[in-house]
Amino acid sequence: MAGTHLSIRIDLASGDRIGPGKIALLEAIRSTGSISAAARSLGMSYRRAWLLVEELNRTLREPVVAAETGGPGGGGAVVTPVGERVVGLYRAIEAQARTAVGGEFRAIGKLIRHGKDAS
Repeated sequence: MAGTHLSIRIDLASGDRIGPGKIALLEAIRSTGSISAAARSLGMSYRRAWLLVEELNRTLREPVVAAETGGPGGGGAVVTPVGERVVGLYRAIEAQARTAVGGEFRAIGKLIRHGKDAS
């Protein structure tokens, strides 16, 4: 079951979604301090990353990412306290879901064909 994992996507009343891609992007922005560096680290285009950040900023009451003003090294991006809260809540939902469905998840894993004949 090494390649099997649980993926959570939250569908909002607005029609927008928060899922593993957006959360990974926020975490990458947090660690790199830049939308473009975060996009590169995830194998995502800068445009795609920017659109996802814009969607999150538009969806929530307060922005999840804010621009940092330039200095000697130039500007960058920072995950706001609201962005940190979204990441924390999402990761908590994931952890609780994994715990709640652990037995069923393992049972599905036992039904999966393993080896070369798994096509």
